[in-house]
Amino acid sequence: MLTLTEKAAEHVKGILDKQDGPGAALRLFVKGGGCSGLQYGMAIDQPGDDDNVYEFSGARVMTDHDTLPLIDGSEIDYEENLMGGGFKISNPQAVRSCGCGTSFRTADTKSEGAPCGSQN
Repeated sequence: MLTLTEKAAEHVKGILDKQDGPGAALRLFVKGGGCSGLQYGMAIDQPGDDDNVYEFSGARVMTDHDTLPLIDGSEIDYEENLMGGGFKISNPQAVRSCGCGTSFRTADTKSEGAPCGSQN
C-alpha cells in the first residue's frame, strides 16, 4: 500500500487534469541503477489489468506487482525548496539511500549501484 500526502495529491491531480486521456494515473516504478542499486521513476500512464491503483483525493497513483514489494508502505510527499519542487518518497523498505533522493537499496537488493555522482 502507498500513501500520498495532501500536498502530493494536489500536485498529482494537477498533472493528471492536464492529460487528454481519462483514467490516467501517475505510475511509480523502480528500476535498476542509481547510486544505491535501485532508483525510482514516475510516468503518466493508463493502468493495466495487473496494476495496483490507489486514489487519494482524486489523484490516482499506480504500481505494477514487481514494484510494490520494493516500495510497500511508502509515503509520497511534495516538497518545495530553493531549487524548485519535487516528489519525495519515504520508503520503509529502503535500508540505504543516496543524497540524490531517487536511489535506494532494500535488504534483498543484490547490486551495490554505481559510485555517487556517476551517470547510469
